[in-house]
Amino acid sequence: MVPKRKKSGITSREDTQPEEPVKSERPSATPRRSGRIVQKQTQDSQTDNIAAGGGKSRAAPSQQKGRKKKMPGKLGYGEEDMEGVLHHLHEMEDGFRNDIKRQKLALDQSRVPCDPYLDPGDVAFLPKHDKASPDSISPEFELRGLKDQKKKRGKQKTRPVKIEENDVDQATEAYADGEPGDREEGCPKEEADASEVKQGGSRPPPVNSDYLPLPWKGRLGYACLNTYLRVSNPPVFSSRTCRISSILEHRHPLQDPSQPEHSTKNRPDKDKPADVARGQKWVEGLGLANARDIAKMIRWNDKYGIKFMRLSSEMFPFASHEEYGYKLAPFASEVLAEAGKVAAQLGHRLTTHPGQFTQLGSPRAEVVRNAIRDLEYHDEMLTLLRLPEQFNKDAVMILHMGGMFGDKAATLDRFRKNYAGLSPSVKARLVLENDDVSWTVHDLLPICEELNIPMVLDFHHHNIMFDKTQLREGTKDIIDMYPRIRATWTRKGITQKMHYSEPCSEAVTSRQRRKHRPRVMTLPPCPDDVDLMIEAKDKEQAVFDLMRNFKLPGWDSFNDVVPYERQDENKPAPKPKPLKKKRRTKKAVNGDGDGKEEEDGEDVDVEAVAPPLVPDEEIGMGGPENRVYWPIGMEEWLRPRKREVKKKKKGDEMDEDD
Repeated sequence: MVPKRKKSGITSREDTQPEEPVKSERPSATPRRSGRIVQKQTQDSQTDNIAAGGGKSRAAPSQQKGRKKKMPGKLGYGEEDMEGVLHHLHEMEDGFRNDIKRQKLALDQSRVPCDPYLDPGDVAFLPKHDKASPDSISPEFELRGLKDQKKKRGKQKTRPVKIEENDVDQATEAYADGEPGDREEGCPKEEADASEVKQGGSRPPPVNSDYLPLPWKGRLGYACLNTYLRVSNPPVFSSRTCRISSILEHRHPLQDPSQPEHSTKNRPDKDKPADVARGQKWVEGLGLANARDIAKMIRWNDKYGIKFMRLSSEMFPFASHEEYGYKLAPFASEVLAEAGKVAAQLGHRLTTHPGQFTQLGSPRAEVVRNAIRDLEYHDEMLTLLRLPEQFNKDAVMILHMGGMFGDKAATLDRFRKNYAGLSPSVKARLVLENDDVSWTVHDLLPICEELNIPMVLDFHHHNIMFDKTQLREGTKDIIDMYPRIRATWTRKGITQKMHYSEPCSEAVTSRQRRKHRPRVMTLPPCPDDVDLMIEAKDKEQAVFDLMRNFKLPGWDSFNDVVPYERQDENKPAPKPKPLKKKRRTKKAVNGDGDGKEEEDGEDVDVEAVAPPLVPDEEIGMGGPENRVYWPIGMEEWLRPRKREVKKKKKGDEMDEDD
């Protein structure tokens, strides 16, 4: 009988013959050989047998009697080759198994419903598969998918990690560039339950108003980040941040204090004694760099008709932290006052939006203390701008109510109690906003009227979270509540503002619709004199699209960028080249008719021409033609073109060799 194999259960036809076990010529610990090696060795052994037997290979009669006919194929099927044959079959079996895995993974990735108990009506609401053929999946994609599946299984087995509300380092810059939906890289492609997709897709159609606030009299704005200035050279933005570990590391002096810091060549030396003041000065330097860029961003906005901007909450990293926090005065007073002066001169409104962990209605005392510190930090930042009276009133802090914690009434009671303990300056700036998870306009408007708090209406949030017993989805029914909402602003003498964004086209469920479209398509039916914050991923470019679509003031002040080229920054000077002197020659004809070269003695100097120098105040401002607009999806045009190395063809290489 044939020796037992460890994995495969396949046996040969020779199992039925009472023969002696076939002994392997190699140790069992030796790795299995491939079919090609076995075939080559088989052919060599057959050749040797033929040569030894006088040109013919004859087997013993006893062997010929009990041997079956050889199977056709590449491999020999003799007794001495049985192990190679079985190994070849084992490889085929593994190949089939891998193909099945590959097809199954492709089927899972295609999001085709495989549940036999799924209602056929639910299947119609599921997204169509992306891949036409499961066989087209590559091995690399298969390995990546298997790793992702292992990670998912590992996450299900492990206990979820709880992120504390006061741990700003783990929060990863929440709201640094606006709402969480603004930071998404594209539109949603989340897996959704079939029933959830059906429920979202079959909801009553929204009822929208046909009113447009034209001619526009208010101010349009965007949140925190300017995409054009962010990739300029040098970059201009106000959300440079760090980790707590970086603050602790920079308490140590540099390896060479006489030289500037370098990421690899001149790092802080942890062997030297630490100084808390040194680390504090370093993190304050990040905040000052952020604050200095505000004036540049305001001037840029004013040049292109934008009069409204939200300041980043991450401008001064960890300023509201319980242990590593710090006051902004006096080190940032002068820089912020300069930014406020520019904003007042250009009629620019500035606001802030504290992060998602700033919740005054939380049942945890620690969270409430952190929230109060965060509000005081934002209030100090706005106060140090030294804005005129009306601009200072309009510099508000937008806040969400946060979670319900199982009981809306109890949450509102805690909010009332904690709000009463806030400083008068914080109360004067605080504004509540409806969200897309828990709190509707009908939930917040009564408490805003009770506590004299302005309420900002977010149209996008309202279309996801609203009181279905009183309103329909859309922008038409909410118009009836405009007078009550406006009254919360006029009572405190603050200019009203609203928020607008749109979900992605393919979003169906409530969770999918929370993410913002890169740019909005239209204006909401808001009053024509409010300040409208456009919350979109493309920031100022979304405002430019509205200007062009509706011919709003400033629509003709900007032009499209030249792909991969910028006219508003200083390019590196060319490398100096040595002067080359060339002598011009001419041919003179002698009387004998012979040509003779003579030197005319004139030298020609060749040197590189330096590009024109762009003044510092004009860097990043769009150049002489105001080219600052990039079409949707073409943000890569703002950066230099990547160098492409063309591969030589074989024919070209042969020609060069010739």
